[in-house]
Amino acid sequence: MDWKEDPWKGVFAATLCAFNEDESIDEEGLREYFAEVASVDGIKGLTCNGHTGEIMSLRPNERARVTKIAAETVRDAFPDVKVISGVSAEGSLEAIDHALAAKEAGADAILLMPPHHWIRFGRTAQTAIGFMQDVAEGADIPIVIHQYPAWTKAGYTLAEMLEMVKLPQVVTIKMGTRDMARWLYDYEKLKAAAPHVSIVTCHDEFLLPTLLEGADGALIGFAGFAPELMVEVVHAALEEDLARAKAAQKTVAPLARIIYNFGEPGCGAHQRMKVARWLMGRFASPHFRRPVRPLTNEQIQQIRKDLEAIGFECPRAAAASARN
Repeated sequence: MDWKEDPWKGVFAATLCAFNEDESIDEEGLREYFAEVASVDGIKGLTCNGHTGEIMSLRPNERARVTKIAAETVRDAFPDVKVISGVSAEGSLEAIDHALAAKEAGADAILLMPPHHWIRFGRTAQTAIGFMQDVAEGADIPIVIHQYPAWTKAGYTLAEMLEMVKLPQVVTIKMGTRDMARWLYDYEKLKAAAPHVSIVTCHDEFLLPTLLEGADGALIGFAGFAPELMVEVVHAALEEDLARAKAAQKTVAPLARIIYNFGEPGCGAHQRMKVARWLMGRFASPHFRRPVRPLTNEQIQQIRKDLEAIGFECPRAAAASARN
């Protein structure tokens, strides 16, 4: 099957979450945003409740509500766009509960994160594989494995992933190893073992190198920020059009520096992403949930200046000044 026809290959946008000033979910703003991103030709799916979507600040019922809003938004208007809902839990039973809630809310798949206590305490291979098996059997919903960086104790080894892809529910690996020495080798071994499982990069900061080394697409927060640009870069790379990919990357690179500041995706980058999109008039509000504190006026104005310097208009510049 050509990658364009495969529902689990291509560009998947990790989406932001819109909040009102009182930290409640801005449902109208969220629907408008989901619809805008889903309408971009080439977007294969929306991934809500990821780190970009501030999953750690959302209560369980709110995660399900965000998933339902995404599913309702795309169901009729964009029926080919998948809805993937992030699941983050510390134990198998809780993860199954969240996965079932996402399934009931209309998710086509879940993005299953590893339990975060593993980052501190580690785990055995049997535990890591068993966690994936537990959720696959307990919820029976398509799973996107979220591979964490190799430098964390939560990242999976190749041997562990080779066991996980045997599960029929596993459809994709969101590969976030962030170890370029492993990238191609892991890709080749996994594709040989399970050619039906897509492997998509989440390396916003190494997007083009990972796509060219070996990937079936990208699941990235940057696609929830600048979806048209991400579709152009990813599609050019998948079509092996290096000149076109490099030309698109020249447009992406200065914008990425504003958001990622030469680092990995993280809370600070997601906050800058939300504020930048708000400044450009393409997001309902700049509010992040606590415990994250608002950017200072100086930080917001610097984002505005940097955006305008590379040709992006910021119609909310006056509103940003009035807020501080």
